Amino acid sequence: MTLAEIRFVLPDFRLAGAEIFLLFMICVILIVELFVAKKGSETARKTAHALAQLALAGSAALICTANASGVALRTFSNTFVSDPIADVLKLAIILAVSLSFLYSSAKLPGRAALAKAEFYALTLVATLGMMVIVSAGSFMTLYLGVELLSLPVYALVALDRDSASATEAGMKYFVLGALASGLLLYGISMIYGATGSLDAVTVAGRLFSPRGNRIVAAFGVVFLVAGIAFKLGAAPFHMWVPDVYQGAPTPVTLLVASAPKIALFGFAVRALPGALAALSQDWQAMLLVISATSIAVGNVAAIAQTNVKRMLAYSSIAHTGFVLLGLSVGVVDGSAANMINAYSASLFYVLVYALSSLGAFGILLLLPGSEGEGDISALAGLGARNPLLAAALATLMFSMAGIPFLAGFFAKFSVLVAVVAAGSVWLAVFAVFFSLVGVFYYLRVVRYLYFDSAAPFGHAANIEAPAFLKALAAANALAVALLGVFPNALMAVCVYALSRSIFM
Repeated sequence: MTLAEIRFVLPDFRLAGAEIFLLFMICVILIVELFVAKKGSETARKTAHALAQLALAGSAALICTANASGVALRTFSNTFVSDPIADVLKLAIILAVSLSFLYSSAKLPGRAALAKAEFYALTLVATLGMMVIVSAGSFMTLYLGVELLSLPVYALVALDRDSASATEAGMKYFVLGALASGLLLYGISMIYGATGSLDAVTVAGRLFSPRGNRIVAAFGVVFLVAGIAFKLGAAPFHMWVPDVYQGAPTPVTLLVASAPKIALFGFAVRALPGALAALSQDWQAMLLVISATSIAVGNVAAIAQTNVKRMLAYSSIAHTGFVLLGLSVGVVDGSAANMINAYSASLFYVLVYALSSLGAFGILLLLPGSEGEGDISALAGLGARNPLLAAALATLMFSMAGIPFLAGFFAKFSVLVAVVAAGSVWLAVFAVFFSLVGVFYYLRVVRYLYFDSAAPFGHAANIEAPAFLKALAAANALAVALLGVFPNALMAVCVYALSRSIFM
């Protein structure tokens, strides 16, 4: 083949416009800080915050206008996909990151190590990685997105260099995260060896044909699922979660607990039912064991915690188990009839959990001084000290516990309905039992809010927080309550996004 015969197809940059714009704005934020009068000042922080919110708003606008056809479009040699599921997940990620910036604005002025443009730039780089993950059309792009997400988060966890706990958490996360990345890469290499391709569509086709070596691919799936479970923080790959949640600065914990969960759900959907549908029996069996273990370990271990951040870390493990539970029952006896219901229930669950987690950690951030670092005694008497924040936090705790009629209840119920429809009644009973166990530690938080006094713990009688942040926390809790009463709109979006994307 001569050079004259080689045809270069120009990529459709419009489909990746949001990612390109976000990368451009990251560079702008870092450059603008050089011209601010005093680096690290409140003016510099507010400027970086405004530019970061502008970057997220512009990216959201470009996502909404890039592909209005409602069908999957591919570019960059089929490695990048623009479809409804990518758009929904990207918008959810952007909303979560934007809310995390707003909540963090209450704590950053008092944390000189975090009140820098680097905090916003690193968070936006992680956001870029999340957006790449959910639009990945090949395993190469998936891995690139995972690393683009992970590396900035390692730095964010250890960004407060004066904190020994943050530095320790960052080191643990980095070492264990490198191990998980190795598992992912090894699994991807085996899938490539079995199919001769990294393109998701090609891999799916070859595994259904004699051209693919399904035995080698099955071994690759083992490593791939282990890597996904680690990144999601599912048991038994959860050892990093409590230490990172507790050791990281609360503004960083707020981010880690929300947006990455949405992105990694997109990773699981792209890689497993999207590219490896032919091996559904293999990865579903693994996910079933991981989900059941996560629900049991997360709920039982959370009971013994006296630090709210650590308690919510174990709680997140249990919630991850519910998300994976829906993914583990989509294909029954070779039939994909239950796919849409099961996967849309998991998508609804991860969106509701991210919203609830943002509110819970956001309210912890509003507590003054060291109270915001998570000791449960900081919540004592909050019902009297700040009734609005206490009511919002109680609502979020009730939702996470699955109390009717809040969003968390409907999320759990929709997953359990999919599990029962798949014929796994015993699994639904198992999940309900450990969910009831989990109610205990959520109600313990409510007890501290309303039935304990702040005086014995030496906390201030009153808590003052900016009015707009109190309004944001109240709106967050109200949204969780309304999604429990009127869940159909969000569930319809989830069903539409999945049915028009992977399963067309």
